[in-house]
Parts: sequence; C-alpha cells; structure tokens
Amino acid sequence: MPDIDQLSRHFLGLYFLFIGLHYTSTSVGLWKRTGISHIRYGNRGSATWWYRQTFNLFRAAILGVCLARIVWPIDPWLGVFPALYQAPVLLAGMAMLLVSYSIVSYVHAYMRNDWRSGIDPDKRQPLLTQGPYGLTRNPLFIGIILGQLGLFLTFPSVFTLLCLLVGAVVIVLQARREEVALGRAYGVEYQDYRLLVRRWL
Repeated sequence: MPDIDQLSRHFLGLYFLFIGLHYTSTSVGLWKRTGISHIRYGNRGSATWWYRQTFNLFRAAILGVCLARIVWPIDPWLGVFPALYQAPVLLAGMAMLLVSYSIVSYVHAYMRNDWRSGIDPDKRQPLLTQGPYGLTRNPLFIGIILGQLGLFLTFPSVFTLLCLLVGAVVIVLQARREEVALGRAYGVEYQDYRLLVRRWL
C-alpha cells in the first residue's frame, strides 16, 4: 500500500503544520483586536500550568515526528503496529482528523471572541449554554480527543498511542479544573447548566 502510506505521511505532516499555524495566527489576531491574551496557562507551577506544558510538549513532538516521517524512515523507532497499519485503518484515521478539525473550527467560530484556551480568571464573557454547548459541556475537548484518536489510527504506533493516552488524561483533568472555575464564576447559573447538559456526551 505505498500510495496510502505516502498519502498518510504527507497528510499528517501538512495537517499538524496547518493546525499549528492556524492556532497561532488565531490567537495573535484575537490578541491584536481585543488587547487581551486568549491563552491562559494559569499560575506558574500550578496544575493547569503543568497540563498546558505537557500538552504543548506532546503537540510539538507530534508536529516534529509527522514532518520528519515525510523525508526520513523513522517509523521503526516509533513502534509501528503492523496489524493496524492497513489502508482501511489509515483512511479512517484521516477521516476522523478531518471531522475533528471541523468540530474544533465550528466551536471556535461559535464562541468568537469568547474563546479562551485555559481558565480565564476575569470571566468577562457570558456563559455559553446553547449550540454545541447545549449538547456537551466540553465540545472543544471532544473534538481534540477525536483528533488524537484519528492521529493514532492514521499512524498506529507506540508513539501515537502514548500521545493519545497522555492527551486524553490531560484533557479530562483540565476539564474538571475548568468546571470548578466555572462553578465559582457563574454560581447557580452554571450549576443549573450542569444538571441539563452532560460533561461529555
């Protein structure tokens, strides 16, 4: 399956390069327009700060590995699972990554200037409870986890399995922290929302 192999390699490299450029340019554009940073790490050394550092480390590693695979034969070092490295699995993974990107883009567009990455201590924006937030309290996180699963299927290996497991754990922990912060910020309004909408699905 040389054609599918090359397609998946180039797809992953370009996909994660595009994601990085899109995320960075969106963050800078919002900062230039609003005068505030939409990326919140939390206090240095705090749990949310460490979650963010871990996520960034793995995101950089994923981008580096996916770009390197286009030109260098590094797959044996990454623990490929031959039984899963088959055309139907790779194609399913690429489709899943595209669905993930569509979900994340839709939620970003829905939130517009209210989007934040991390916990915003100021909470100037209204609590969103409609649209994608009427289906799940964490639509962005669901989109990201779906993307991590898509990465594993597009390149089934020990490396991407580790990325999937670590990424999912970090996102679950971050979701819990964010919900505590939202409960403090919005009080009864958020508690009523929690009763109506599930954390995930």
